[in-house]
Amino acid sequence: MQCDPKMLNRLRRAEGQIRGILRMMDKHAECKDVTTQLLAVRSSIDKVLALIAVQNLKDQVTQKTASQIMEDPEIQAALKLVMKTR
Repeated sequence: MQCDPKMLNRLRRAEGQIRGILRMMDKHAECKDVTTQLLAVRSSIDKVLALIAVQNLKDQVTQKTASQIMEDPEIQAALKLVMKTR
């Protein structure tokens, strides 16, 4: 899989957010503030997951004809992956 630099940047930002959350927890920050940051991280990761799943599906579909698309187990698996990402 080739990684888009935008995806890597999103993941690096999420990594930084998680480090920040850990610091907040060490300093006994308010629960609602920690929860807000956790939701932001989850949203960021969900976006990366969706981008990866969609790219996977696009890669699978561009290599097939219309009739092959519906019968191909790899494409069906890619579709299921997209559906799991919300």
